[in-house]
Amino acid sequence: MYKDLILLGSTGSIGISTLNVIKKNKKKIKIHLLSTNSNIKKIYKQAVEFNVKKIVIYDQSKLHKYSHLLKKKKIKVFSSISNAMSKNKKKVYLSISAISGINGLKPTIDIIKYSHNLAIANKESIICGWKFIDKELKKNNANFIPLDSEHFSVWTLIEGENKKNIKKIYLTASGGPFLNKKLSDIKNIQPKFALKHPNWKMGRKISIDSATMMNKIFEIIEAQKIFDLDIDKFEILIHPKSYVHAIVHFTNGLTKFLAHETTMEIPIINSFYKKKETFAYNNKEFFFNKLNGLNFIKPSKRNFPLLKILNYKFENTYFEIILITINDTLVKMYLDETIKYITIHEMIIKLLKKPYFTKYYKDSPKNINDIKNMVNKVEKYLHTYFDN
Repeated sequence: MYKDLILLGSTGSIGISTLNVIKKNKKKIKIHLLSTNSNIKKIYKQAVEFNVKKIVIYDQSKLHKYSHLLKKKKIKVFSSISNAMSKNKKKVYLSISAISGINGLKPTIDIIKYSHNLAIANKESIICGWKFIDKELKKNNANFIPLDSEHFSVWTLIEGENKKNIKKIYLTASGGPFLNKKLSDIKNIQPKFALKHPNWKMGRKISIDSATMMNKIFEIIEAQKIFDLDIDKFEILIHPKSYVHAIVHFTNGLTKFLAHETTMEIPIINSFYKKKETFAYNNKEFFFNKLNGLNFIKPSKRNFPLLKILNYKFENTYFEIILITINDTLVKMYLDETIKYITIHEMIIKLLKKPYFTKYYKDSPKNINDIKNMVNKVEKYLHTYFDN
């Protein structure tokens, strides 16, 4: 008996990792639908390889180049999740939302009604729109699985536990490529060096977020929302080996941690199976030597000044949307080499204090359109700000 899957964002890094897992489990997992924003060439190859007959392409401007090939393979193309799934009477076992950026929020919400289980690897959607996702999950009686390795680890470690017994949760960070360097020494560092993550293979944007520690800040905000715990319960620990992904310390004196290799394939494959089901992941033996000299370190605000952001309150207001958009814009500018590395750190802290933004910190979006409008407003402001 196979398990059916919907994979949103199949052409991105998480989507590709998911397909690598499915290659090893083709007899057990069947893909019902794939989606991409504009990578038509890649999604066509994926659909052919995995015999997928439905795909969603949001940007269809170049579709004419592949129309004859798609028609020949009897692959139906849709412009939205709703159109693709409108005639489906049964829910699929699992949907994975791996679309990067805030554009992943609406497709994530749209797919919930067609899913028994939803796994998300999209920070922006959770940070900006968790209350809308959570509402839809409850409405459709769908289970939620956090797919980022840190959140998946916490989710696994606290299953069956009373949350009142949780004293502290530690999310680990590698420290990125500049762990042992002072920020003042790398203020003009070129993007090609910032992209060299020591342990993980990641996309360009998230690699820069890892270097600045913003990625881990986002993960703390995510965790607060997903697990419904006070942000003071969470802390970041630098763990250069990236083998331990989360640590939970309980009030009874016990401490549990979860370790696995630096590949997203492990949380992905585990999201397909319930705890009591038997399956095997084709990994290597247990590397006990990686637990020797774990070398946990508390990150310094001097080297990672963006950690000051965690002093703000995260209450599902426009603050989170503004933070995400400012960071996205500055990282893009850095990758385009129009600003310096140090500018990311300095400008995020500075811009968050601007009265133009602070006036929104007590207000909350009422729907997804409110989120989109705020993103557009912030982008427009930043465009004017940096052009002057």
